[in-house]
Amino acid sequence: MATSNTLRPWGSPLRQLLSFAWAQTRACAFAIALLSGVAVSAALPPLPLARYDLLVAYGVLLTTVFWLRGWESGRDVAVIAVCHVIGLAFELVKVSLDSWSYPEPAVLKFAGVPLYGGFLYAAVGSYVCRAWRLFDLELVGYRPRRTAAVAAAVYLNFFSHHWLPDARLPLAGLLLAATAGTWVRYTVLGVRRRMPLALSFALIGFFLWVAENLATYLGAWRYPYQLDGWQPVSIHKFGAWALLISVTFVLAAATRPAPRAAGESAGAAGPRHTGADGLAGR
Repeated sequence: MATSNTLRPWGSPLRQLLSFAWAQTRACAFAIALLSGVAVSAALPPLPLARYDLLVAYGVLLTTVFWLRGWESGRDVAVIAVCHVIGLAFELVKVSLDSWSYPEPAVLKFAGVPLYGGFLYAAVGSYVCRAWRLFDLELVGYRPRRTAAVAAAVYLNFFSHHWLPDARLPLAGLLLAATAGTWVRYTVLGVRRRMPLALSFALIGFFLWVAENLATYLGAWRYPYQLDGWQPVSIHKFGAWALLISVTFVLAAATRPAPRAAGESAGAAGPRHTGADGLAGR
């Protein structure tokens, strides 16, 4: 992790790391709450309401609470809603092709996909939006059209590779090329730092793979090789998530102020998007 135009460092490296980890945890608040709901629902005795339907109601409640409390803005909720819809479309195709399944019954289930499945993607959207505020993110050298074009191709390839050659590796190369020279600037304890955008995709992809292992262990969904008993999710899903996160990132970036070109001064670019966070210190 490189530093650029940092303010005077405040706190030891360990304190910086702990502060970074705590802010990341706060950014994951929606995802943590959602997975906690999945865990609790798995431990409940049989209820008149199907578990998947209960999780739909819980997801709507979470979204409403986060918005009303000011933990997510109306703009954030719009991004999260789009992630939900895109995620459901993704699920409908993948479940129809037996890539994974939702084995439990539900009323709010269409073509084998429960409506709560979209909240899993909404949680990723929530993380990106909250991290943007908590870390006061700023993009430098970002090429929105190129990155969006590659992200769209990545999304479509996850469908088309069932009938056409899988272009995952070439698309990974194109994503690296599109984001080459793009930096994400962020703040931890008053110190301004930067990270290559491609590296942030890889790191987020890894933790999404970890979260997917936990989610499948809790029965959120099942891969074919998990139907007779839980097994770790294939490491290949790490790469898939590292690519797929680009879709969510492009959606979130489109709602933020225009990023600076590489080398442009902060004064010429105008103010960065900043915002208070309702979960600060919790």
